[in-house]
Amino acid sequence: MTASTPCSIKLNKKMAEEDDDDEATVDQVTSNFEGGQTALERAKSNSTRAASFVDQQEQTDNTASTGDEKKRTLVDWNGPDDEENPMNFGYFRKWAITMICSVGALCVACSSSIYTATYTGMMKEFGANQEEVITGLTVFVFGMGAGPMFYAPLSEFYGRRIIYIISFFFYIVFQFPIAFSKNITAVLVNRLLAGLSGSAFMSVAGGTVSDLFQKSQLGKPMMAFTAAPFLGPSIGPLMGDFIVHGCGWRWVFYIMIIWSFVMTLLIVFCVPETYAPVLLRRKAQRIRKQTGDFSNIAPIELIDRSVLATVLFSVRRPFELLFLEPMVFCLCLFTSIILGIMYLFFQAFTLVFENNHGFKPQHVGLSFMGLLTGIILGVLTEPFWKRNYDRLSQTRGNGVGKPEYRLPQAMAGGVFTPIGMFWFAFTTYKGIHYIVPIIGSVPFGFGIILVFSGVFTYLVEAYRPYSASALAANGFLRSSFAAGFPLFSVQMYNKLGYAWASALLAFLILMCSPFPFVFFVYGEKLRKRSKFAWTIPDDEQTLSQNPQEDHSTPCDNNIHETDIRMDESAKAENKTETV
Repeated sequence: MTASTPCSIKLNKKMAEEDDDDEATVDQVTSNFEGGQTALERAKSNSTRAASFVDQQEQTDNTASTGDEKKRTLVDWNGPDDEENPMNFGYFRKWAITMICSVGALCVACSSSIYTATYTGMMKEFGANQEEVITGLTVFVFGMGAGPMFYAPLSEFYGRRIIYIISFFFYIVFQFPIAFSKNITAVLVNRLLAGLSGSAFMSVAGGTVSDLFQKSQLGKPMMAFTAAPFLGPSIGPLMGDFIVHGCGWRWVFYIMIIWSFVMTLLIVFCVPETYAPVLLRRKAQRIRKQTGDFSNIAPIELIDRSVLATVLFSVRRPFELLFLEPMVFCLCLFTSIILGIMYLFFQAFTLVFENNHGFKPQHVGLSFMGLLTGIILGVLTEPFWKRNYDRLSQTRGNGVGKPEYRLPQAMAGGVFTPIGMFWFAFTTYKGIHYIVPIIGSVPFGFGIILVFSGVFTYLVEAYRPYSASALAANGFLRSSFAAGFPLFSVQMYNKLGYAWASALLAFLILMCSPFPFVFFVYGEKLRKRSKFAWTIPDDEQTLSQNPQEDHSTPCDNNIHETDIRMDESAKAENKTETV
């Protein structure tokens, strides 16, 4: 163990009177754990923002504390090359962990849609109606949206690895009653529980990726992870139809159990803990055990908020942002409608391609190839949008990157998605070759990735102090729409006809498409009036002079990463120094 020269930091008892402002400072300080610098260095860089709450005064002497003050030593990494720091893992190891997390997210996302291939088999065996079996898709997707509200704050206390292992263990456990179920009720209950369990990968795994790479290196690994939640729903029906045709509907769940078990083994043996605050806590515990000096503490140990309080806080804040912030509500509504339509396609494609184009059940999954192709093409455009952000930052922002410069990606997506939907809508007729509506789904899939990537990055930067909560709000509303749309899809398509039902969905997208354009023009003015949004103070603009250093793409699953509550550490009444 090596130690840097100690520096005492006196934390005064004076605290802010307003709770909301305090929480903003909390998230600002805490979110820096994710950026690649050590916890203490990043906390120091925010000292000017926290000055109104905590009077930090550096001390150059090592004199003993007096009165009711107690001297403590903050444990930090042993320099920039510390091998315990996940940022210093080898290149191959970093990418191996990234791919395991990405495939884990793909497994859960695929499980949501592969279920659609089992409808006919379950209806015959259980005597269930179509609405009942579709509910199994709905409850799983709802679980995927609700689970992150709880997993993210729990990971802040216990780390990422243990959350993965426990959640995936129960994910496998709840798959067994589905595979061996005797009635539709058992299927529905366990689908909900499986969705809640598996959603840990959708919320926490993105944070693991950001633990491993510097912000300037995050582009490619985050691109690989971001694609997983969208590739899964497209691959699921393709896999499921062939499995059901060859082996029966129960084998869909047998295959998912096997896949999940393999992923659990890979997590146990190949994915270490990567969350810096938890690793520093372990280091502090080790130092205390070896030296007997109990003044050594990790920054996370300064938090005295309970797990329950943190969970309750993480549930409250997203709803405040969703209903009190017009920009959050509008952009979340846009992404929610798009994802709801994507999940509605699981029923719509079956109707269109079986009834109008004569597809056999095992071939319906092939109709998703257009959507899958569009998503992959959208992912491959990430370098272009990175360069576009840098260009706008230099030409329009005078070298300062602004959140609005992330929106051109969503603006382009807002054009492609309605084009794809209208194309699909008016090529569903029997007299038109089946390849034409499949090609029409390509621009829709292409636009999905652009919209989501642009909206996610904008929310993270525009609501920087509350970015995790903003993404949580987006995830909850998005999953709610994705859960609800399939319930009325069959009735809508049968009532309105295939063409006009699809056209109605296209008009819904078209109604929301102007949102990114509006916020690109007026977003900065709206942020200045907002209670929650973040703006760059004039004296801090130099911090963003190199926007090319930050073009990571956060995903559904980095949903709560910045929500560690460090207000208690800011309120600590003890002297501290660093090790």
